[in-house]
Amino acid sequence: MPGTQYTASLMENQRDIYGEDRLFNRPVEVPVRDVYVPPGGPPQGIAPSRDIFPSMGEENIYRMCRDFYTELEQTDIRPMFPDDMDAASRRIAAFLIGLLGGPPVYQKLYGPPMMRARHLNTRINEQARQTWLAAFRRVLERADDRYGMPEEHLPGFLAFLDGFSAWMVNEKSASGPGDSVT
Repeated sequence: MPGTQYTASLMENQRDIYGEDRLFNRPVEVPVRDVYVPPGGPPQGIAPSRDIFPSMGEENIYRMCRDFYTELEQTDIRPMFPDDMDAASRRIAAFLIGLLGGPPVYQKLYGPPMMRARHLNTRINEQARQTWLAAFRRVLERADDRYGMPEEHLPGFLAFLDGFSAWMVNEKSASGPGDSVT
């Protein structure tokens, strides 16, 4: 809806007054703008195989994501990401670990994924999505040798990335790869 301010309540790990780590809700301000919603809604039924994690393990997933963010640093969408790309790579790795059959690391550290809501403060158009996908595809070349990704599950993982990234697109215009840094 034009002119609507979108906000989300995200869970954030913080220390409480007793020094304990706790999850707290924090509002996320999203600038007033028209937010594009891809047709068809969120992807359905395209989750990658949960058999991937036992073959790869946490360390290989973290390494794959570090390599992915190193690749993203060389692209024109680099300004869309936070200064600390290593921390950003650890967040996506935590998400993928649970998605691929491992423990729910992301939920423990950051709360419910709500990935579209978490990305609304960054303008993501189709051009940026295609750049993101191309970088991931380059990293996944020889993923079986480099990270222990079972070759038979790579097409399903790529299909997931395609559908998932389509759902992250929130700007229909072709104005460039993005102008917000998160």
